[in-house]
Amino acid sequence: MSDRPQGFDTLAVHAGTSPDPTTGAVQVPIYQTTAYQFRDADHAARLFNLEEVGNIYSRLTNPTVSALAARVAALEGGAGAVCCSSGHAAQIMALFPLMRPGCNVVASSRLYGGTIQQMTHTFEKFGWHAKLVDLDDLDAVRAAIDADTRALFCETIANPGGYIADLPAIAKIADAAGVPLVVDNTSASPALCRPIEHGATLVVHSATKYLTGNGTVTGGVIVDSGRFDWSASDKFPSLSQPEAAYHGLTFHKALGPMAYTFWNIAVGLRDLGMTMNPQGAHYTLMGIETLGLRMARHVENAKTVAEWLEADPRVDYVTYAGLASSPSHKRVATICPKGAGALFTFAVRGGYDACVKLVDSLKMFNHVANLGDTRSLIIHPASTTHRQLSPEQLEAAGAPANVVRVSIGIENAADIIADLDQALAIATA
Repeated sequence: MSDRPQGFDTLAVHAGTSPDPTTGAVQVPIYQTTAYQFRDADHAARLFNLEEVGNIYSRLTNPTVSALAARVAALEGGAGAVCCSSGHAAQIMALFPLMRPGCNVVASSRLYGGTIQQMTHTFEKFGWHAKLVDLDDLDAVRAAIDADTRALFCETIANPGGYIADLPAIAKIADAAGVPLVVDNTSASPALCRPIEHGATLVVHSATKYLTGNGTVTGGVIVDSGRFDWSASDKFPSLSQPEAAYHGLTFHKALGPMAYTFWNIAVGLRDLGMTMNPQGAHYTLMGIETLGLRMARHVENAKTVAEWLEADPRVDYVTYAGLASSPSHKRVATICPKGAGALFTFAVRGGYDACVKLVDSLKMFNHVANLGDTRSLIIHPASTTHRQLSPEQLEAAGAPANVVRVSIGIENAADIIADLDQALAIATA
């Protein structure tokens, strides 16, 4: 095989894996094991000293999970990746090497409600703080950064509103401040956007969503670009200073571009234990094989459905970035050139009560707290995923009481529209 770069769909099938050398199995086996036999005492010591790469215990590494990490890193164009138990676990682990009590993260106000909850309440239990700002107001972003800021955080395509972030502009501010930009790429997937190419340092995923694509597992992934200079300042001592737990090893000095990835395995997974199970990793590997094909169909259907909804008098507005009416439509060509994803909201005439009737009247759509499935999904954020937020926060997050969130699946578009049509008739009668 030539050394030329492989295409996305080829990487989605082959990256990080090869036929099993013992059995010839083409699919990655599910290594359902807790521990691994050491060759001898010296081999064990070298593994524990991080002098040799290998498997010790499945809380840290597992061959099935490692194959998934390598594949997602390849798809995102990163140096390395770490898999963990959920998307929320990925967010904690992404920031874990960066933060200390008293430190803060400047984050977009347009985030999934559970992420806002995690950042504004749970982070406080660690002594971490979050400042939520409108990332379109670049002056406000700059003003929010202070000496204790350790990261900027946003979503490529915001959940629930489908808003697309101006990643290059935000990355430029992060670079000037000497802090990493962390981007949640769940709603776009690397099939539609590779945030590292737009200046992101770290990319996180809920693998539960589009990567797996069929609603069977929970999982998370953190991808490191390998490009950030962790030793440029004293802000990140976990990576730039000697680590007492590893006999004074300085991760960045010793491991260079792989420092962050190895730290989050050797320390993050060791101490937090947010481990992905190998069967879940296997399901996600299989799902990724068709990621490019699925995302093309998701986007095609979403655009068709969004255009139909926008023309319907029973709908006040639609937030899909693929529509010319969207404030972030201008960013589709540069940030998500293969399409604006399949997640968006629309406002129903009749407000809160009409939204509830709509959800209860749908027949094919699944009413679930998930997205990124092959099936079309719907939820009313204000009464479910975002209900812990204040009215002001709901508005800022793009989830006011009169909107429903849809994740458009890969069914026939005509069937999706027919189901929405009959439900809207009941909801707005």
